[in-house]
Amino acid sequence: MIPVLTKIETFSTPFVGFVRVTDSDGATGWGQVSTYNADISATVLHRQVAPWVLGRAFESLEALGRHVVEKEHKFPGSYLRRALGGVDTALWDLMGRRAGKPVTSLIGGSPGSIRAYASSMRRDIEPAAEGARLARLRDRFGFDAFKFRVGAECGHDVDEWPGRTEAIVPAVRKALGSEAALLVDANSGFSAARAIEVGRLLEAEGVEHFEEPCLYWDFEATKQVTDALSLDVTGGEQDCDLSVWRRMIRDRVVDVVQPDVCYVGGLTRALEVARMAEAAGLPVTPHCANLSLVTLFTMHLLRAIPNAGKYLEFSIEGPDVYPWQEGLFETDPYVIRDGRAEVTDAPGWGVEIASDWLERAERDQSTLADAFPA
Repeated sequence: MIPVLTKIETFSTPFVGFVRVTDSDGATGWGQVSTYNADISATVLHRQVAPWVLGRAFESLEALGRHVVEKEHKFPGSYLRRALGGVDTALWDLMGRRAGKPVTSLIGGSPGSIRAYASSMRRDIEPAAEGARLARLRDRFGFDAFKFRVGAECGHDVDEWPGRTEAIVPAVRKALGSEAALLVDANSGFSAARAIEVGRLLEAEGVEHFEEPCLYWDFEATKQVTDALSLDVTGGEQDCDLSVWRRMIRDRVVDVVQPDVCYVGGLTRALEVARMAEAAGLPVTPHCANLSLVTLFTMHLLRAIPNAGKYLEFSIEGPDVYPWQEGLFETDPYVIRDGRAEVTDAPGWGVEIASDWLERAERDQSTLADAFPA
């Protein structure tokens, strides 16, 4: 008999939420709803995802996800996808554990290492201090690629403070030298005209990746930047609608696509985006800007897809910036050696959620009895 999903449990805080699924054979797996307002995503999961997946076979996760999206077609936004991703990623872990294989092997990949770039999340830092910080990480962990922030988040051409963008780009290049690969993230900060102006500065300093230069939903502005510059213009982290992804890829709005496994609705939907990009000849460098499970999901994905980009995003922020990241796992799955992260051959995602963290989290569950009351 094909097993069906019988129970979904969530353990959440406002910052992060984990999901445990159980099937009719008693097998379990761990996944995660998206970070930030994760407690809301957990509520959406129980209200709008669980009723459509409990009691159903999950041999096709594409079909399962499609079923949820169609049943909840009046709610096409991000929360439904962020909740769906929690179930999807947990089911991948369950299947990997049952098979005794890492998830990457289930999707055509293999364990091994991935080049990582050190990803700064800070704009509240002086240019020279940011350069020095990244240089210390290079010397300690062997990173040879680094991302830092320019502009201001949805800044409408107003910088975090006057002149910061023009100052930080050469400051970081000077601190890291000519051999380092440099990436920048504008977080929707610029108009097309200003982004092209900034892009010329980036090109002059040898920056190779210009992320989300314009308001991310303004494809026309972003495409102007992509067409005008020779460096890679990248984006897509916020997008969760597959029809939007089809348009973005068809129109070549960016040079590199950046789905976030948790934002887009799970590994299954991220793989769908990767296949669209592969057909168009575009590389995939996913967004994974914190050290919850999302970076581990991305590691497994990158070891499997043929159009993986050059590197894995790896957040360098510790408890001073993200205190909620502390103590999530029984054993830390994130070790950087010589600038590379390692996907192990452990079954599933290869990680266990820390028991003391689970005890402190808000817990909820949905069962077959909830979905199909007597």
